[in-house]
Amino acid sequence: MKQFSSNKPYLLNAIYDWILDNNGTPHIVLFADNPQVTVPRQFVENGKIILNISPEATQGLLIDKDGISFSTRFGGKPYTIYSPIGAVLALYARENNQGLTFKAEDSDDTPPDNPPGNKSNGAAKNKKEKPPFLKVVK
Repeated sequence: MKQFSSNKPYLLNAIYDWILDNNGTPHIVLFADNPQVTVPRQFVENGKIILNISPEATQGLLIDKDGISFSTRFGGKPYTIYSPIGAVLALYARENNQGLTFKAEDSDDTPPDNPPGNKSNGAAKNKKEKPPFLKVVK
């Protein structure tokens, strides 16, 4: 069977356009602990970062098969953002949280089940875990 490339960049571009067509503000969630992700570390929470990727907030936004990149400002300071496609966890509209969520694709992009320093012995897997959620950042 022929192996296809990831459909994630195509879906990201489509959802991004859909959000803009509906006058929404697109926000992206990245797995910031991926070593290839370049973001301002002071804004990373729980290994993730949420970024406004609207045309007003970014310059040179590019979503392609390899990753997402753009320039932006935080507190007036310029930053160049880069993330491999596998580290993109969600794209949604700030106004109503509609969009898509994704699983990390590559093993290097996947958050560890039991990170170093976590004393869990696996018993937590038997407990019902809370479903994932999106946090709106204003």
